[in-house]
Amino acid sequence: MSLSRVSLVALICVTGFFSLSSIASSAIQQTKGDFEDKFRQLDEVLPTPNVYRNAAGEPGHMYWQQKVDYVIEVKLDEAKRRITASQSITYENNSPDTLKYLWIQLDQNKFRDDSMSALTTTFGGIGNRGPVSKSASGDSPARLSLDALRRQQFVDDTELGYDLQKVADGDGNALKHVIVGTLMRVDLASPLKPNSRTILNLDFAFNIVEEDAVSARAGYEHFADDEREGGNDIFLLAQWFPRLAAYTDYEAWTNKEFIGRGEFTLEFGNYDVSITVPADHIVSSTGELANAKDVLTNAQRKRLEKAETAKRPVFIVTAEEALENEKEGTSKSKTWRFKAQNVRDFAWASSRKFIWDAKGYNQGGEERPFVMAMSFYPKEGGDLWEKYSTESVIHTMEVYSRFSFDYPYPVAQSVNGPVGGMEYPMISFNGPRTELQDDGERTYSLAEKRFLIGVVIHEVGHNYFPMIVNSDERQWTWMDEGLNSFLDGVAGREWDPTIPWGVEPRDVTGYMKSSTQVPIMTQSDSVLRLGPNAYTKPAAALNILRETILGRDLFDFAFKEYAQRWMFKRPTPADFFRSMEEASGVDLDWFWRGWFYSTDHVDISLDHVYKLRLDTEDPDIDFARQRDTEMDKPVSLTDQRNKAKGIDLWVDRNADVKDFYDQNDRFTVTNKERNKYRSFVNKLDPWEKRVFERAVKEDKNYYVLDFSNIGGLVMPIILELKFEDGSKDNMYIPAEIWRRSPKAVSKLVVTEKGKVLTSVTVDPLWETADVDIENNHYPRRIIPSRIEAYKADSNTSGVRRDLMQDSKTKLKSAEELKKEQDEEDKS
Repeated sequence: MSLSRVSLVALICVTGFFSLSSIASSAIQQTKGDFEDKFRQLDEVLPTPNVYRNAAGEPGHMYWQQKVDYVIEVKLDEAKRRITASQSITYENNSPDTLKYLWIQLDQNKFRDDSMSALTTTFGGIGNRGPVSKSASGDSPARLSLDALRRQQFVDDTELGYDLQKVADGDGNALKHVIVGTLMRVDLASPLKPNSRTILNLDFAFNIVEEDAVSARAGYEHFADDEREGGNDIFLLAQWFPRLAAYTDYEAWTNKEFIGRGEFTLEFGNYDVSITVPADHIVSSTGELANAKDVLTNAQRKRLEKAETAKRPVFIVTAEEALENEKEGTSKSKTWRFKAQNVRDFAWASSRKFIWDAKGYNQGGEERPFVMAMSFYPKEGGDLWEKYSTESVIHTMEVYSRFSFDYPYPVAQSVNGPVGGMEYPMISFNGPRTELQDDGERTYSLAEKRFLIGVVIHEVGHNYFPMIVNSDERQWTWMDEGLNSFLDGVAGREWDPTIPWGVEPRDVTGYMKSSTQVPIMTQSDSVLRLGPNAYTKPAAALNILRETILGRDLFDFAFKEYAQRWMFKRPTPADFFRSMEEASGVDLDWFWRGWFYSTDHVDISLDHVYKLRLDTEDPDIDFARQRDTEMDKPVSLTDQRNKAKGIDLWVDRNADVKDFYDQNDRFTVTNKERNKYRSFVNKLDPWEKRVFERAVKEDKNYYVLDFSNIGGLVMPIILELKFEDGSKDNMYIPAEIWRRSPKAVSKLVVTEKGKVLTSVTVDPLWETADVDIENNHYPRRIIPSRIEAYKADSNTSGVRRDLMQDSKTKLKSAEELKKEQDEEDKS
């Protein structure tokens, strides 16, 4: 993007505010000492509020966004695994700007071998999406996985990317267009003024990628072992049609090359899509089926009606029917028509292998009281999908709606295919499956069960963020992945808390102290480790914000306010930060600055605990205490050994020369000290005397706790105090204690005389993502760990091979190798 086309505010938003934050920070500098203000306000970094986005984090009174409607006719050529389509696009310019051209996303061009994605993928580099490679190191050879070779060969053998056959206006007149990687600029015949619309007509085709080979967000999966001659496929179609790029108030066109990591923000609109597939295919799609009588049997329609009020999912296509269906194949076709209102994208899936179950969800509410939850999966999904997929869909809506808004669409679907997990409006692709055993039974591991429930909750949850709260993952991946991971953790723990949901503070400590951490606000393509950066860390941060910083009442109110303010609109990070602060009534700039703009980590160390006793100023009391303290000190080792050997002391052997000081020591009290004490008391004002005498009488315990902030990230100090009598107290010290001294602070803790402190633990419940829990204990504890005995590997270098013996080895047949493999798999 040319900087001449980007306003200052837009640049701040797009880059995550890094380049200009240093400029803004230089306006206020600490030039004496090394003090760093961890509580410095974010106003100098966030974009200036305006008529589009106000200071409260709400859409401004002149907020606008574009609208794009699509009418698409698409045909799936199963044999060629190819899509051909025609689409009519109605683009409505609601902006105050006149547009001379439109930018369109061509996501399929990402798979071309000359794409930026292909050309900039490093060998052995960090953060690459897809098959793994590893650079050589020392004597170790470089490693190229078979998956990587398969991908390379597929791309070599298949022509990928869009075949654009027509780009025209509404009257059929060709429009000049320029393709720039995964984008296309279409020059309009005449400028599109505000509050006007234009129509584009596009014809296109492309070859569908094999997802298992390419590692994509969509594609086909081939089942060669099915009874049907030539096998069967599951087709998942997403990011499949040319889509209008977003035009926004903060960035103008969001025309940044798609290289496979961050996705996009898109415009909302209405869809009317006709999908022609083989007549024996079942189609799952964004939208509501508009021609059920044309594509479903009488029995299937009756089953759907029954599913609306069923307690458990009802099969619309049973496992037996799907198994019979996948044996045959047909040369006939059917056209399924789906309509979707006010969605920002459209995806679909098609296969003759699909089992289809459904269950109605009555969520109440005025706008959309009833939703149909559905799952589509092959026999490979088995009981795992039958039991948990559709139920997980409904559970997601139940929980997410409490934190945001009622689910606004008529259907919510989970589809099994080659994609491990991906989301689109009303439809999600999810990967876990069962394993076919020798006895014909299909079983699944605990890991697969957890994966299915977790991925369905996560991907269906994306309907809320970002499919409705339309944040820009292309720039700020955390705004949908992080917020959604936080909520899927809430929903997951309400499903089964024994499943490790990966959003607890403890789950992010390893990443936060690593050298591969980058700030959460980093643009998605530059993130080194996307999972912990965009998913785990922001989710853990929000978990801490809810459970530890704000509390549930304030957090839940503010989060729901944010969601409802921005549903069907396009928020930026500043809108989220401002909404959470404005609605909760709590200044959180220190939290956003530390967790989202820095790579500081949490490591609060409890260095010392001092037990203090108030001096009474009465020498008869205080001198006696001092003597007791002195006597409690260890006796010199030399004196101990001299006494053990019976060595006589000089003073004992010469008692006749003893004097006054042999009977009186430095702790002996004289009237001089007593007079001084009386003078001190007499000079006190009445209120001072009352305060002092009460303090002496109560004789409380005064403890000073010294803390150091090793990690740099300021956080509340949460303490568990244990006492001699076996009791425990908890203490919460707000993060603001670090405001003037962010590196080290001391805190006075006062207890009753009988409450003698024995130990202190910082963050006992691991609430704050503290990376080193061992320096949280005072006194320090013995660190529990493990040690494992092992047998050293034998030398495998070439000269150690016994070639004389190895050369006698018989070559095994394919049948013998398969038998060995089967036995190994069983064991």
